Amino acid sequence: MTELGTLEDLPLDYRKGLTAKNLVPLWPSLRAALPHGIPTRRTRPVVWKYDDIRPRLMQAGDLTPIEKAERRVLVLANPGLGLENMQATPSIYIGMQLILPGETAPNHLHSPSAVRFVVEGQGGYTVVNGEKLPMDKGDLILTPSGLWHEHGHEGDGPVVWLDALDLPTVYAMEASFCIEGESQTVRNQPDASQNYFTRAGLAPMSALGRPKDAYALKRFPWRDVRTSLEALASVTNKGEAVQLAYVNPETGEPCMPVLGFSAILLRPGETISPVRRSSSAVINVVEGQGQAIVDGVELDWGDSDTFAVPTHAVLQITNTGTRPAYLFQVDEAPMQRKLGFYQEFPTG
Repeated sequence: MTELGTLEDLPLDYRKGLTAKNLVPLWPSLRAALPHGIPTRRTRPVVWKYDDIRPRLMQAGDLTPIEKAERRVLVLANPGLGLENMQATPSIYIGMQLILPGETAPNHLHSPSAVRFVVEGQGGYTVVNGEKLPMDKGDLILTPSGLWHEHGHEGDGPVVWLDALDLPTVYAMEASFCIEGESQTVRNQPDASQNYFTRAGLAPMSALGRPKDAYALKRFPWRDVRTSLEALASVTNKGEAVQLAYVNPETGEPCMPVLGFSAILLRPGETISPVRRSSSAVINVVEGQGQAIVDGVELDWGDSDTFAVPTHAVLQITNTGTRPAYLFQVDEAPMQRKLGFYQEFPTG
C-alpha cells in the first residue's frame, strides 16, 4: 500500500499560499476521502426505545399547540452524526410525530420525499393531492416530493407515526424547501389508490396503455402486508429472511425514488443474518421482541422501538420472543442503485 505524503511534508509558505487561494492538496487527505475496504463511518448502531420517546412526545403535546409546531415531532438523532444534524443515518431522517384529536397539521409541500408509518392510535388521516388516506397502526402512507399533503385526527386518543424522509440528502444539496398552501378539497374518492390496486397482479384496465403513475399506490395497509408476510413465511425455510418490498404496482420499482421500504417477519426463536449491504438502514419494530447485533454491538428491542444500522454493517437479528416479530425497514438502496454504487457483500 502506497504511503501518502502529509501536510507536514509541505513547506509552510506553500501551504499558506494554497490556503490564500482557496486550494487544498488532495493527497494528504486522500485516504480519509477514499479509505480502503469499507467507508469511514460515524454512524453508530443505536436503539431508540419507544418507552423513552412516548412520554416525552405526549409532554410535547401539552407544551406546544399544533399551531406553534406545524409538525409536532421528536427527531431520532444518531449521536455519532451530531444531534444537531437530525440524522438517523447520513441519508435518512426519522422523526416520531404526534397529532391529537381534533388537530390539523396544515397543508404544505416540500422538496424532500416523506413517508408516514403509523405506530399508535386510530382516527388519523393524511390528505395527499385531494386523496384522503386513513391511518391505522402499521399503515405506510406516501407523501412524495412536490405533492400537497396535510394531516388530521377525527378519532380519540393520540396518534403517533414515524416520519422517514430523504431530508439529509436533499438538505446537503442545498435543495430543501417548503411551500405552504390552503387546506385541500378532498375528492369524493377516499383511499382511491388503495382501491385501484387491491391485489398483486391485478390493475384497473384504465392503467393499461397510459403513462405509468410514479405514485400509483399511496397507502399500503398493514393488514395486507401482514397477511402477505405470513403467506411468504409458509414457503420460506427457517433462517431465510421473510421480507417484502413496498413497490409501485404499475412499475414493480421501489415505491419512492431515494429511500426504500420493506417489511420483515421473524418467526419465534429465529435468527437471520442479512447480507452485508452498502446502504444504511433504520428498522422500526411493529411488534415483537428480540435482539440485533450490529457490527458486534448488541441492541435489545421491543414493540415500537427503532434502531439504526450503518452502511456496510454486519447485521444479525434474532426474535427472542414466543410470537412472531414484525419489522419495518427504511434504507437508501434505491438511491445507491441509481447512482451506480449499491453493493451486497458475502458475510461468510
